[in-house]
Amino acid sequence: MKLSELFNPNEFAARHLSFGDEAALLEALGEKSMDDFVGNTVPQSIRMPSELDLPEALTEADALAKLKGIAAKNVINKSYIGLGYYPTRVPNVILRNVLENPGWYTAYTPYQAEIAQGRLEALLNFQQVCIDLTGFPVAGASLLDEATAAAEAMAMAHRVGKVKSERFFVDERVYPQTLDVMKTRAKYFGFELVVGDFAKADEGEYFGALFQYVGKDGDVQDLQSVIGRLKTKGTIVAVASDIMSLVLLKSPAELGADIALGNTQRFGVPMGFGGPHAAYFAFKDEFKRSAPGRIIGVSKDASGKPALRMALSTREQHIRREKATSNICTAQALLANLAGMYAVYHGPEGVKRIANRIHALASVFADALVSDGLKVVHEVFFDTVTVDFGSKEKADKAFQTALELGYNLRRVSDTQIAAAFHETSVREDLAVLYYAFTGNNTFTLSDDVKGRLKTEFLRQDNILQHPVFNRYHTEHEMLRYLKKLEDRDLAMNRSMISLGSCTMKLNATAEMLPITWTEFSDIHPYAPEAQTAGYRELLTDMENSLKAITGFDAISFQPNSGAQGEYSGMLAIRRYQEAQGEAQRNICLIPKSAHGTNPATAAMLGLKVVVVDTDEHGNVNIDDLKAKAEQHRDALSAIMITYPSTHGVYEEGIRDICRIIHENGGQVYMDGANLNAQIGIMQPAEVGADVLHMNLHKTFCIPHGGGGPGMGPIGLKAHLAPFAPGHTLTDMHSASAEQTAVAAAAFGSASILPITWMYLTMMGKQGMEQATRWALLNANYVAKRLSEDYPVLYTGKNGRVAHECIVDLRPLKAESGITETDIAKRLMDYGFHAPTVSFPVAGTLMIEPTESESKAELDRFIAALKQIKQEVLKVERGEWPKDDNPLVNAPHTAADVTGEWAHPYSREEAVFPLPFVRENKFWPSVNRVDDVYGDRNLVCTCPPMEAYED
Repeated sequence: MKLSELFNPNEFAARHLSFGDEAALLEALGEKSMDDFVGNTVPQSIRMPSELDLPEALTEADALAKLKGIAAKNVINKSYIGLGYYPTRVPNVILRNVLENPGWYTAYTPYQAEIAQGRLEALLNFQQVCIDLTGFPVAGASLLDEATAAAEAMAMAHRVGKVKSERFFVDERVYPQTLDVMKTRAKYFGFELVVGDFAKADEGEYFGALFQYVGKDGDVQDLQSVIGRLKTKGTIVAVASDIMSLVLLKSPAELGADIALGNTQRFGVPMGFGGPHAAYFAFKDEFKRSAPGRIIGVSKDASGKPALRMALSTREQHIRREKATSNICTAQALLANLAGMYAVYHGPEGVKRIANRIHALASVFADALVSDGLKVVHEVFFDTVTVDFGSKEKADKAFQTALELGYNLRRVSDTQIAAAFHETSVREDLAVLYYAFTGNNTFTLSDDVKGRLKTEFLRQDNILQHPVFNRYHTEHEMLRYLKKLEDRDLAMNRSMISLGSCTMKLNATAEMLPITWTEFSDIHPYAPEAQTAGYRELLTDMENSLKAITGFDAISFQPNSGAQGEYSGMLAIRRYQEAQGEAQRNICLIPKSAHGTNPATAAMLGLKVVVVDTDEHGNVNIDDLKAKAEQHRDALSAIMITYPSTHGVYEEGIRDICRIIHENGGQVYMDGANLNAQIGIMQPAEVGADVLHMNLHKTFCIPHGGGGPGMGPIGLKAHLAPFAPGHTLTDMHSASAEQTAVAAAAFGSASILPITWMYLTMMGKQGMEQATRWALLNANYVAKRLSEDYPVLYTGKNGRVAHECIVDLRPLKAESGITETDIAKRLMDYGFHAPTVSFPVAGTLMIEPTESESKAELDRFIAALKQIKQEVLKVERGEWPKDDNPLVNAPHTAADVTGEWAHPYSREEAVFPLPFVRENKFWPSVNRVDDVYGDRNLVCTCPPMEAYED
């Protein structure tokens, strides 16, 4: 026995990968070794010239200990900074049973509604909260953050408005980070932003306007009159509103606005150094078909029962390619669920108590300061007290005293300081802050409070009256409600989710633990840099790792979704070309095999999309590419290429593709959706890419959360690095000073970055290389086994696929009438989520098993699809009628098999089609959802409780 053999720093890789299956998988593929397999699968022409330069792995315990040491370098002061981010309390029952529960955070976007009814109900609750507080009849299921929601409002105003103008008015009282992002978006939409006094907004001609309801410095103003004047001119008006203030204040709809937006962070979501947080977006009913993002709607299932699904799924809810002005992949579903459940748990009286307490503490503080002779700038405010000290010296002293006492305030100007009160503020804070501002330690607190909100500003209508907000206020009732919803969803804690290009892999518990550490969760995004040393070290570590993996010279962590990463990468290209005097370059080549969100991103940056053909093997048609690149040589901006392609193929011509683009004056944007098949094998920068976005929620293990959160940092070559997103409130170091932002927080959804740090640290150099090899091995095993029953549409070298494969269902459909949708729904009866349906090729399934699934799980999935093939053949042979068989009736619920049975197949064939299904049966809670009915009868509010009970 050797002592050294008893310590295994690489032990985590064996938890992430199933090393014991290697021999059987290789044998099934006719391969002698993993090296031989990789050599026969990956073109030698793309292989990286050196080894992956990553540290060796640490054990779970050692990685957590190291990260704890890094986290300890963050300083947790009491935050009174405000500007849209506030300390809050996550109810523990929600913390443990939603945020820390893989039944909620490992689920996928609810495209398959029948096995997502729990999440859909939770998102519908969120929409109802937003509808109640804003006064509008329709609200979306979340956007990325308040700043990007404001940019979406601007774009939507232009789509729906009738004023012939390209000018948009912005209230000078908006948060600076909001204005920063709007400047970025406006430039490439061709809009002129006019920033000024809200009261004078009607003096110009604008297609739209944005007002801040509670201004950045805390003031509450009467917006109703100016909104009324703008409405007579046809201007579309959006109001950015603090969600907690709307508990007390008149709704934006009552003020006369058309759109309301804001952040729901205050509803039980930690600050987390900037995110992730769910933005809300509510609007008039007539705008619903022009809304960005996702809307959850009420429909019915095949048995006539109420059922939920993503509404309007045939237009903006699916990517509209080059006609898009928004991007579907811009949601924060998990965070919306947290915010909605916060309202469910507290109910109307609870949230009113919290809002009133915040306002009362701010009012008491202001009154005390006025009594001591200080000048409070605003007479009317909700939570933020801004004080003018009359001199820089006095303001400096107050700010520094508060800092030394452990309180972060905000400098409004040389002479003004603001203190923003919040849910976690307590009486003792008043005395400390009073001393910091006045130097007087004789503060006394009266129990009688006179609020600073005028009666005419207060709402008179009732909020949160639906039964769901008035029923679950004890912990055991809330716990059971959360469990009921969880049980209606199929997440990765039940079975594999094999969605192509979405990379639904293991989200290890050790990776998830740190996100709720207070050292990460309780940091304000604009806290002083000296207090965020831990976050800075984390970011530096990750930057070095991602540089080593991709070969790029710089990394930007600001993009807070994959779609935002695409946008940021292409934005850097546009900015660079403008700086080179080549602003005329506006042609973007996009192969048919590229990721589906690419055309929307190009369109949002004012680029004209030219589609490049693919050949019969799924590769980019080099001749067509060359011809189009040369045709548009003087206007060519970039190519957006996915590698390996969305067709699941390593294209041997990738270096030639990059060379052709560069020779014709363009830049190469590589979509990193499929980075899972690259790490340790190739480097995107080395083969010719200029910029790449990386979905940390795919390759790097941040869970999808039921449709968000995510992170999409970008890697840039040195010439593009100065054109990465900047930030108006944070020094971004690598980006040049004049670059505006793409997201509200400088480092995006920073609080989920520890997940990826843990993954990289526990896997280490060897583990990361093995993960890629296993992703290829599992995908080729699935493709080989399924090819006996379903044609694999595209293959590359030696008939191999990369990390995913596309199986063609069109021949079966032609012979039997059974559709790809029927097969997707039938998989639910076997306990599996469908692969990606009809993308990138209609009538197909795109399957990505990922590296972290065992052979046993792969075999169950393969057995399900093989059995489904036999069921289709029974329909084809006439043994089952085309209109009454297990496929067209799928999915089957428990109610189906306990009632009368008149089908030509048995109950057992319906719900226990293979022996393994019986062992761990997942019962869909509804039958097939009727999307057409739901779109024709659009309802996006919570149905009465009786509807669910019936």
